[in-house]
Amino acid sequence: MNFAHHRFVGLAAVLVALTLLSLSGQDASAQTARTIKIVIPFAPGGPTDIMARMMADEIGRAQGLTMVVEDRPGASSVIGTEAVAHAAPDGSTLLIAAPSFVINPQMKKLNYSPLTSFEPVCNLVSAPTILVVNAVSPYRTLADLIDAARAKPGDVTLATNGSGSSIHIASEMLKRAANVDVTLVPYSGTAPVINALIGGHVTSAFTDYLAAAEQVKAGKLRMLGVASRARVETLPDVPTFAEAGYQGIEADAWFGVVAPAQTPKEKLSQMADWFTSALRIPEVQAKVTSLGLFSVGMCGAEFGAFIRKQYDDYGRVIRDANIRAD
Repeated sequence: MNFAHHRFVGLAAVLVALTLLSLSGQDASAQTARTIKIVIPFAPGGPTDIMARMMADEIGRAQGLTMVVEDRPGASSVIGTEAVAHAAPDGSTLLIAAPSFVINPQMKKLNYSPLTSFEPVCNLVSAPTILVVNAVSPYRTLADLIDAARAKPGDVTLATNGSGSSIHIASEMLKRAANVDVTLVPYSGTAPVINALIGGHVTSAFTDYLAAAEQVKAGKLRMLGVASRARVETLPDVPTFAEAGYQGIEADAWFGVVAPAQTPKEKLSQMADWFTSALRIPEVQAKVTSLGLFSVGMCGAEFGAFIRKQYDDYGRVIRDANIRAD
């Protein structure tokens, strides 16, 4: 009886040990062998692509994970975004989101919503949006440009890079905040906008700082204002529009990470830690700066509130200006 009892206890102990070992192996597999895919809904080779791949490499090394970056451009970022919206909410698929994430659903009927189809992880970096003029123009301040627009309604031109882009919406924000009549001139992209400015074909333009930086440094373009909530640390002499007396013009480009709706909160928190840790690495910081980007590191509910505000602010301008998709 004692022998049988001891034998039973021994077998039970072995079974418990094997079970724990099995579970431990499964946990390790979930942490180290799982593949996480980051979908970029834009064309490859740009700053977003470079940043995402750099961070994926750092996270993969630090966490022992296989990180795959997949470029899925098309339809102004809709194709890649929709794919992630319908992916399994298990933490294995993420999306790099930008202003188009909150703009597109307000201009066309889509099979996802930025507010209900996704969970916020982290807003990683931002790129200042600046208002620039040709350096030889008579406009040295934002007040100079606004005064000219008021003196001759419609004469001042403002280049944009496509209907419904964040740059287009920033232009409409300025028209409303300053209550001026300026003529918007659409171009097919940012490079043609810069060329038009330098060539003297348009008076002014909003653009992201990265696109204009070389021409600004070369003395060909002059910055009049930055569409940020506060002055940009590396552009200390460029005032915000609020400082100049024009409220509600906040249109910086931003790049964050979101996951499909219903992804478990613990996974979201874990991934937020991964991305913010990678963002703090000096080599990553240096690369981010070299790309003309600025670290943000806003995560979780705070990022969710930011997305909601962006959705509301852009939506208000889209409706007021009756902006329609191309």
